[in-house]
Amino acid sequence: MSLEIGCYYFPNYHTGDPRNEKLHGPGWNEWALVKNATPRFPGHCQPNLPLRGFLDEKRPEVMADNIFLASSHGIGTFIFDWYYYNDGPFLQRALEEGFFGANGPGNMKFCTMWANHDWVDIHPCTRFGGRTLLYGGKVTRETFEKIAQIHVEKYFSRPDYYKIDGKPYFSLYELNKLLESFGSAEETKRALEDFRRACRSAGLPGLHLNCVVWTKAILPGETVPCDLPELLAFLGFDSITSYVWKHHAPFPENVTPFDTVLAGYLEYWEKVLKEFRIEYFPNVSMGWDSSPRTVQTEVWDWDERLSYPYTRIISGNTPERFGNAVRTVAEKLLKLPQKHKIMNINSWNEWTEGSYLEPDQRYGTGYLEALKKVYDSLN
Repeated sequence: MSLEIGCYYFPNYHTGDPRNEKLHGPGWNEWALVKNATPRFPGHCQPNLPLRGFLDEKRPEVMADNIFLASSHGIGTFIFDWYYYNDGPFLQRALEEGFFGANGPGNMKFCTMWANHDWVDIHPCTRFGGRTLLYGGKVTRETFEKIAQIHVEKYFSRPDYYKIDGKPYFSLYELNKLLESFGSAEETKRALEDFRRACRSAGLPGLHLNCVVWTKAILPGETVPCDLPELLAFLGFDSITSYVWKHHAPFPENVTPFDTVLAGYLEYWEKVLKEFRIEYFPNVSMGWDSSPRTVQTEVWDWDERLSYPYTRIISGNTPERFGNAVRTVAEKLLKLPQKHKIMNINSWNEWTEGSYLEPDQRYGTGYLEALKKVYDSLN
């Protein structure tokens, strides 16, 4: 089976989102933080600026260019970070106006990763200031049913929705928030089974449930982490994956070399292969630098009391090193006995976390070209 590559897409680069405009003012999107980023220490590569300008992704012609660039360099699927809270949707226009308006039949697949985490006010974030909760990741059963309905009726019915063995792929970002929403593992399982049942009622063969694994799982009312592989098997997840290397690999230095982080991630992957009984879809991260999400006049030095986005960063993430990482991960994946040879990349456009494939003013299309070189050689 040939290699399949998905790429996470963070949809906060368009104007006209009601929540953004209420909080930040008319026309605001995350390009504002990209534009304002500054070097915080000698040798710090900021700002990282887009080669094509500060484009509005909800415009179909802009998304059509994204689709062309991605699909012509080996990416088969955009995995949209998808937000929906108890009071409704957030950041949907990039998908529902931009992508749906641009994507032709058979051109590019898409799927969703429900980013069910708390959304806090960190755009930008002060050094020791409060991180005000804006929208909570915990949802009601009614909200979850709405989420399932939207997917079954609006997304899964589309021919360009990504499926595995005929089953639409639905990924979940934060398992603990899901458990907290339903109050127990048993009720969570019932909710997921209802989601599967809705898919079958719509004529689909089922639902491929994927979990982004990055924290210890703690059941509601408990304080000690549970057996995560056992819990995922009980809940009926079909596969697991990662969002970004930062979740798994140590950063031993304030500015940690890219290859050091890659080595740490590969150690994590070996651990996953030993512990989990379901397929793991590996990840390659282009980089990590969340300093654009911080107040630029604040001192930048790592302090253990500080939380995200005041984190250590990756250095030396050139297109060449990125390409070598893609090859390393892809070749290892292709040798494994697992059925599905799927990997994902962080990210198409996480500009404010320093992880993007979109062309920039430093390397142009270098990251995409590095990806294509590996993809073409392995397929």
